[in-house]
Amino acid sequence: MKSEIYFSIKTPLSIEVRTTAQYWEYLATIKHPVMRNKEDIVKSVLQMPDEIRQSKVDKDVFLYYKRFDRLYCVVVKHTGKEGFLITAYPVDKIKEGEIVWTK
Repeated sequence: MKSEIYFSIKTPLSIEVRTTAQYWEYLATIKHPVMRNKEDIVKSVLQMPDEIRQSKVDKDVFLYYKRFDRLYCVVVKHTGKEGFLITAYPVDKIKEGEIVWTK
């Protein structure tokens, strides 16, 4: 089984964000193939984002942004002091939402 934790990263909000190998495989092959082999970018976005925003639609969902070769967004559902990866993808601009943290 590939359901073990693939990575777990602590964010500046002190949220421990995790994902499984199985979910990462799904994200990087089906959902957003552009993210294949970009685990290090996702980890960096979570550890050292440029900005974190709270979703306007779901108050438990947070969008982490960081610019590398392009701007990336990592979407995380927070549950208490833990969180899990919903998705990650490159974006052209930052979405609306309340800014909860900036570097």
